[in-house]
Amino acid sequence: MADSIFTPLEDGRFEPTEHARGPWDPRALHGGAPAALIARAFERLEPGAELPIARLGFEFLKPIPLAPLTLSTTIMRAGRRVQELAAELRAGEELICRASALRIQPVPAGLPSAGPTPAKAMPGPEQGKAAVEFSLNRAAGASLATTGMEMSWLTDPWDRGPGQVWMRLRHPFLPDEPATPLVRLVATADFGNGVSAELPFDEYLFINADLTIHLWRAPQGEWIGLDAHTLLYDDGIGIAESVLHDASGPIGRAFQTLVVQPR
Repeated sequence: MADSIFTPLEDGRFEPTEHARGPWDPRALHGGAPAALIARAFERLEPGAELPIARLGFEFLKPIPLAPLTLSTTIMRAGRRVQELAAELRAGEELICRASALRIQPVPAGLPSAGPTPAKAMPGPEQGKAAVEFSLNRAAGASLATTGMEMSWLTDPWDRGPGQVWMRLRHPFLPDEPATPLVRLVATADFGNGVSAELPFDEYLFINADLTIHLWRAPQGEWIGLDAHTLLYDDGIGIAESVLHDASGPIGRAFQTLVVQPR
């Protein structure tokens, strides 16, 4: 079994391993894996890599296959204070994911803090219970949830409704390359709809068509926490919202637009 989430190929493409597989189709990836691959590229994009990333957006145009992927990135708007980044992910010639990021100049040091505490800090991962399976991950075999992630649950993983869990990657993201805190955060953020599932997995699909992340500070450490809930309305749009945490407290929010259908 592979010991990383992706493997780089000599032609510049990235080949996902079985640890990147998702829950809906064994031939497709979990959205957190390609999103984290793109976030890794955004972090390294020059000039301007010293600016913190404030927002990330991913549009999953089609199921992302368990196959070699081509990633391209560009700086759409350059500047000393604000930069807009863009990325495209392809399988062969087919565009399967578009992404964007906003890098901005940080708030100057020494300014007084303003505004209420964004959310209550979650109990730490040491207070949770380990679990490999949960409501969105009943299939046997390797996947991002089963073999790619270590989980520490603060709520019952089999309960439907709001959930709290800490996650960290079990493997390097690429061979001999530990994941950065941002890569870990993005890989975790895409689990919100599964952690807070309101519908039974064996009866309904609730696949996220996108992922948007807003950060008010940079993440730190290995563990990323999700405090997630799902909103569903008859004849409306399904949304999963997660408050993102690290060991020091809340750091941002993630939003997923859900495609909800009976199986």
